[in-house]
Amino acid sequence: MLDRAVARAGELTEPSDTLTVVTADHSHVFTFGGNTLRGASIFGLAPKKAKDKRAYTSILYGNGPGYSIRDGGRPAASLPAVEDKDYRQQAAVPLDLETHSGEDVVVLAQGPMAHLFHGVQEQHYVAHAIAYAACLKPYDARPRCGAPLEEEDPSFWNRQAAAALDATLKIEPRMTEAKNLIIFLGDGFGVPSITATRILKGQLKGNLGPETPLALDSFPYVALSKTYTVDRAVPDSAGTATAYLCGVKGNYKTVGLSAAARYGQCNTTEGNEVISVLERARNAGKAVGIVTTSRVQHASPSGTYAHVVDRNWYADSSMPAEAIEQGCKDIAWQLVHNVDINVIMGGGRIYMTPAGTPDPEYPEYSSENGIRNDGQNLIEKWLSERQGARYVWNKTEMLAAAADPSVTYLMGLFEPMDMKYEMVHNDTLDPSLTEMTEAAITILSRNPNGFYLFVEGGRIDHGHHEGMAQRALTEAVEFDTAIERAGELLDEADTLTVVTADHSHVFSFGGYILRGTSILGLAPLQATDNKSYTSILYGNGPGYPGATRPDVTSSIAGEFNYTQQAAVPLKSETHGGEDVAILAKGPMAYLFHGVQEQNYIAHAMAYAACLEPYENCRQRISAAPSTHLTPLALLLPALLLSLFH
Repeated sequence: MLDRAVARAGELTEPSDTLTVVTADHSHVFTFGGNTLRGASIFGLAPKKAKDKRAYTSILYGNGPGYSIRDGGRPAASLPAVEDKDYRQQAAVPLDLETHSGEDVVVLAQGPMAHLFHGVQEQHYVAHAIAYAACLKPYDARPRCGAPLEEEDPSFWNRQAAAALDATLKIEPRMTEAKNLIIFLGDGFGVPSITATRILKGQLKGNLGPETPLALDSFPYVALSKTYTVDRAVPDSAGTATAYLCGVKGNYKTVGLSAAARYGQCNTTEGNEVISVLERARNAGKAVGIVTTSRVQHASPSGTYAHVVDRNWYADSSMPAEAIEQGCKDIAWQLVHNVDINVIMGGGRIYMTPAGTPDPEYPEYSSENGIRNDGQNLIEKWLSERQGARYVWNKTEMLAAAADPSVTYLMGLFEPMDMKYEMVHNDTLDPSLTEMTEAAITILSRNPNGFYLFVEGGRIDHGHHEGMAQRALTEAVEFDTAIERAGELLDEADTLTVVTADHSHVFSFGGYILRGTSILGLAPLQATDNKSYTSILYGNGPGYPGATRPDVTSSIAGEFNYTQQAAVPLKSETHGGEDVAILAKGPMAYLFHGVQEQNYIAHAMAYAACLEPYENCRQRISAAPSTHLTPLALLLPALLLSLFH
């Protein structure tokens, strides 16, 4: 009904003289996930049953009246009952009324001065921007101060919003070609995770939390990305990687292939490959790199170089014999052979060496040995074909390679599989994401033509899948630190930086927690079962408590390995299907606006750097008299075919 009202208002008013703003006052601990098939009813069932062998709905709540225990467990969801208008979705914690949640909400605007609504802002900024647009008072510019006592005075917020308005009015789109491209991908870093990370980062600094800005909060251009794949409303990291890295939406669990390819069917690979922006940048003479805290063969980074119908074909030993016979190649093989990548850093040693090869860090553990059946040592293969190349497996060697001006290629594999979580990694041997990012920028900057760099906070996603919010959020804090460091090292005048997520999670935080309360702590009031509950909860996952929900204390909730409670039992918590944020700064960053399909990201980045199929963008950029360029849609019909092999 709200959307119909917005549409009708648009029909009755003229956008040239009417500022229309659409927003929310708050969110709810509402999630939808479960890897729902695209086209399935949003009110229907997830395609697979939960760990308790019972069906569950895609939509679930973190808390609320839907909590129910029957016969020692939760009741099974069934059709058509779940689609009845009076059906109450299941919840992880029992409350008479479901609570609000604390993540950021979207502000969308059109009309006069709509450009004032940009970036990440305090909520009261909305009122000031509307007043400014209509020439209403007050909007005097004043310096911002931030003592908590002063926040009780309206003038504090008026000054803060006036300063934000002043900064907004000074923003001018950079109309030049981007020499460098960086995409920071927070795996599973949805908007609820962004807000919770901001609070945690502030509290780690001794602040109350929500008012402390993240590095990404300063990015002036913000958009939303629709993350569905061609076949799934709730996506995985493979299909989404194909979209934001290659510019074409694909299918669930397939990488670097159009939707004409079929999961697990090797014979549907050939002819359906799509080319990443990284590969196009390399073809244009730029240096290119990938940095991740997961294995470098994982779904997200592999979207820059691989074309595979199964994201889990990490090594040849991971593949069925039929696929090998048909000529399909594993992801590690493609990493070395497909694209000439200058910098490769993350985990994934076991997929690169012959079966039985001892790991350099854990030689005593046979479980960490190489697993390739073809006898190839892909690390040695990569080194032998590149002048100025170096391989490292620890932080000391990485720092030395970055400091050596003769090094133009670096492969750093720091764990057999995924890198360890930031909170527990070996700081002597394992570099942080920030340290890897700085080393990558140092090496890639040796190319005078510029570079393309993919940086992934890959283990944000893993923490959420485990239902362990502290793991996910501490990874996200480090991800933001890497973004900040990159900004210090590079000139915004020639570097387009984009921050986004591939998808979200069924992660929520609510319960009306007091400002300053630990984001990992308890809601101020008990649930209707007279037990405490955490602000952070999951719609589904391993934290399902069973027939009797346990009480929780602040000390337990604050443990690194604490698993937050969930409404539905799953071995691994699922992704969420909501839109995710895109934040951008630098040349042509203003291209990131509004609500876009996820594959738009790759096209906008390619256009900003005049890469295939937008090589002739230079004349349009140089000739642009204002903030408007030739619409991308007008360029596509003649150019899209070149995106395919």
